[in-house]
Amino acid sequence: MNKDAKKPTILVVNDDGITALGIKNLIEVMQEIGRVVVVAPDGPQSGMGHAITIGKPLRFDKVDLYPGVEMYKCSGTPVDCVKLAVNKVFKGKKPDLCVSGINHGLNNSINVIYSGTMSAAVEGAIEKIPSIGFSLDDFAQDADFSHCKEFIKIIALQVLANGLPEATLLNVNFPKGADLKGIKICRQANAKWAEEFDERIDPYKRPYYWLTGVFENYDKGEDTDVWALDHGYVSVVPVQFDLTAHHAIPILNGWDFGKEESSKTTIHKTAGPDGNGLG
Repeated sequence: MNKDAKKPTILVVNDDGITALGIKNLIEVMQEIGRVVVVAPDGPQSGMGHAITIGKPLRFDKVDLYPGVEMYKCSGTPVDCVKLAVNKVFKGKKPDLCVSGINHGLNNSINVIYSGTMSAAVEGAIEKIPSIGFSLDDFAQDADFSHCKEFIKIIALQVLANGLPEATLLNVNFPKGADLKGIKICRQANAKWAEEFDERIDPYKRPYYWLTGVFENYDKGEDTDVWALDHGYVSVVPVQFDLTAHHAIPILNGWDFGKEESSKTTIHKTAGPDGNGLG
């Protein structure tokens, strides 16, 4: 029997590109756990969110960068990579785990909305693959990921052993520096970017803009990802892709839309992704 037959199959994706140092480190950890298949963008795709390519053809080529790893580069977005992996590499037979990252830069709080790293993991979860996104608070190309590896392995093994609640994935963020206190299970902090656009003038006297901003945290809770990272912990936030504001349905049902009473939505006490009733 093939010695790899009992090992889990792990799909590795990212948004920084197939040659990024972060994905190299993630591949090394996953090789200790199972058989690794990589499908990643051929260049940086940060901030792409859940974008997919529909207006132009996708290029998808096998590459040989790391020994013993089946690898493909894709001209599209991180989500494109997951879709192509499921359809063309695994041909509908799902991997046991999808991991995305390790991202150069945090994806805590509101950043999860914009993140290509997390959107790739979300797409994995949509495909019913247990999925995790990993990010480090360091944008440098030569960032040190070594202190993340032990925790990445622990978290991945726990997900493989226990699974995840339906329609749920994990958003894992690491603070910079080796002195980590441990893991905190958190909620997403109420924070946002106070954005500005730096206006400049090109040689043709036309204005152009660079997006800048300051991250503002409005949340003073000690159970958030921002708090955990600020205090030296690895933050783990369970994320769901059902964006319905279930608590708002009864409020909207109380509005007068000029409709018959029977047209109002009934809240069914079905289990949500966290196991709790919705509504």
